[in-house]
Amino acid sequence: MWRTLKSMTPGRRNKIAAARARVRRHVWAQLPGGIPASKVAGTDLADVIVLDIDATIVIAHSEKENAAATFKRSFGYRPIGVWCDNTSEFLAAKLRAGNAGSNTTVDHIEVLTEAIAQVPGTHRKKLLIRSDGAGSSHGLLDWLTEQGTVRGRSVEYSVGFAITGKLRDVIDLVPKKIWTPALDADGGVREGGDVAELTGLIDPKVLAKWPAGMRVIVRRECPHPGAQLSLFEERDGWRYEAFVTNTTAGQLAFLEARHRAHARVEDRIRHAKDSGLGRFPSREFNINQTWLMITQIAADLTAWTRLLGCIGDAATLATCEPKALRYRFLHVPARLAHSARRRRLKIPESWPWAAAIVAVFGNIAAIPQPA
Repeated sequence: MWRTLKSMTPGRRNKIAAARARVRRHVWAQLPGGIPASKVAGTDLADVIVLDIDATIVIAHSEKENAAATFKRSFGYRPIGVWCDNTSEFLAAKLRAGNAGSNTTVDHIEVLTEAIAQVPGTHRKKLLIRSDGAGSSHGLLDWLTEQGTVRGRSVEYSVGFAITGKLRDVIDLVPKKIWTPALDADGGVREGGDVAELTGLIDPKVLAKWPAGMRVIVRRECPHPGAQLSLFEERDGWRYEAFVTNTTAGQLAFLEARHRAHARVEDRIRHAKDSGLGRFPSREFNINQTWLMITQIAADLTAWTRLLGCIGDAATLATCEPKALRYRFLHVPARLAHSARRRRLKIPESWPWAAAIVAVFGNIAAIPQPA
């Protein structure tokens, strides 16, 4: 295994990425009911494929190649990845040193290009790219706007935006009657939260430096106990968060709730760390890059098992996180027996999830082979 990891080159990793894309195309074609819709504020986004991009810190407990000090005063790597919110798949990632910049445009464009290539062609017509404030760079927003001009493709973005001094001055200009109630995750009114659009109040000369059609939306809410507020926020007691989007339709509250759903990527990162991303095994950077690719494959296999296998009588396993799924299903104390030229997997009848495991195997066995 170690020799295999060490022998991997960028060219071989590209071939594996192409193979993953082919398998993904076959898997998506077999999904009962089609691709799951991304849920936002109690409704779904229909056939829109949502890609969430974010970076995380992986601590290294020993000297490793390209490991460096992080902004959180730890030591290790800072990989950046893209997850599909519809299916929980880990589409693409790039391993970076711990001191890599948060808003490095080149890194964002590279992983997003790889992630879009992983999405089957028939599902690239409507894309939504979500990011936190690290994605609010001129280069990335210009690139996303350009991607939306590709024939037959619609690319929308929802990206966090830094609240600078000039933006604070604009917030002061918002009339009280303009603020509208925000929505919670279930579509109800979010108590203590309001949203407003700032686009029309911003200096046109400043707005002209950003892509055409970009809208600036801000949310204010009552801070929770213990929250650290800026001097601007302490003045009126509200906590502010801003984001930008090129979506023209939809209520402000819905667009804000759609952007806030980007927080689900934190669960995807946590699940990936439970499946191999939490530790890099080698001192060599090339091997750790390959390890990151294997982590993506593991996340995909877990997602595909849920989507294709954990249905019907096996639906009880569909909501399991990696640790629970590993205990209930993957690590079951089963026995493989050979009899009458057939192989039989014997699962203990006392195992609480025995019936669900049998149903999963039946669902997987019914998947047709690729043509």
